[in-house]
Amino acid sequence: MLERASGAIRHRRFADLPDLVAPEDVLVLNVSRVIPARLRGRRERGGPAELLLVRELPDGTWLALGHPGGKLKPGRRVTLAPDSAVEIVEQLGRGLRRLRFVGARDARATLAAYGEVPLPPYIRRPPRPEDRERYQTVYAAHDGSVAAPTAGLHFTPALLAALRARGVAVAELDLHIGPGTFQPVEDDDPARHRMHAEVYAVSAAAAATINARRAAGGRVWAVGTTVVRALETCADERGAVRPGAGETRLFIYPPYTFRAVDRLITNFHLPRSTLLMLVCAFGGYEAVMRAYREAVAAGYRFYSYGDAMAVV
Repeated sequence: MLERASGAIRHRRFADLPDLVAPEDVLVLNVSRVIPARLRGRRERGGPAELLLVRELPDGTWLALGHPGGKLKPGRRVTLAPDSAVEIVEQLGRGLRRLRFVGARDARATLAAYGEVPLPPYIRRPPRPEDRERYQTVYAAHDGSVAAPTAGLHFTPALLAALRARGVAVAELDLHIGPGTFQPVEDDDPARHRMHAEVYAVSAAAAATINARRAAGGRVWAVGTTVVRALETCADERGAVRPGAGETRLFIYPPYTFRAVDRLITNFHLPRSTLLMLVCAFGGYEAVMRAYREAVAAGYRFYSYGDAMAVV
């Protein structure tokens, strides 16, 4: 745990979280669920092809990244199985393509039958059947992400029940995580980095709960950087969260004035990642780097299945 005001670092277990969250506070969860978005197939001339779905569009087509990029041109097909294929409809910028599913199976049935969970690239093993459930939070509800909101992987039903029994409110939102979460910031000037758009939804009930708790003196705990981005996208100048749905490209890096979030639970992230830059903006660069050095020295686990930190 990193205390922003004092810079103090304390070592706690995640099960101790109910001791840190006050009864008047609100915990905000991203309930997006990971879909088996990676598809492997064969091009018309027999060569292999790989597709990573990004999201479904209103007209039923999908945005996707593809490899080999030069071969996946409009009009060409990738066969996934005898009863399933995709056709490239349009090439877009930044490696994106628009495609449609063709064959006997629709998109959902194809993903269920042939899709793979898109594990992060630093997990160097093929996905396994059990990853479809293991790479999910216990509260995942709405399909749409290609990566798990990994800060939430630490929660159990019992821990959530203990927080609610203490009086803590729990609010839920969606931010469907896209492949941009794995994209490092390559430019030395972060302002030049462009985020992929991600779809979010904050219900009127969630916004009302968050605003009421904060107005009464409670703190808003964001479980993960995705929750931070969704709330900051929806917050007005006074920090009130407005309900709504849409797309966000919000990239938070130092310096940044947070309006809607008071506390952050997050994993330990990769260097040059947008996730680490958000954490540094929230906790202060020097303090966060000091916490990371101490975590390394203590043998903490990093990245998706690693340990967590609370920034308070």
